[in-house]
Amino acid sequence: MSIRKAGGDWEPMLLPIEPRHCKVCKQGLYRDKTILRGGWSRCTVCDEFVHYSCLASGKVSFLKARPRVCKTCRAAQIAGSNPGISTDHPVAVGS
Repeated sequence: MSIRKAGGDWEPMLLPIEPRHCKVCKQGLYRDKTILRGGWSRCTVCDEFVHYSCLASGKVSFLKARPRVCKTCRAAQIAGSNPGISTDHPVAVGS
């Protein structure tokens, strides 16, 4: 298929195909690489596709947490709710 460039020359119309990459490990999400390794799933927090192995683990290490959350979003959730870094109580310095 071709398109006309500004009413002049005809150029082939090429559809760019942009591969998806895993947000956690930055590797490609290709069916030939991931189908035998568990595939991929969408994170419910960031709504990005990630490898199944890049999802956060559940109570049992080989099962994944529900709802599906990637390791990056899980780390951000844990860091945001860390009770050790509390600003509610004043801390005495140098005593």
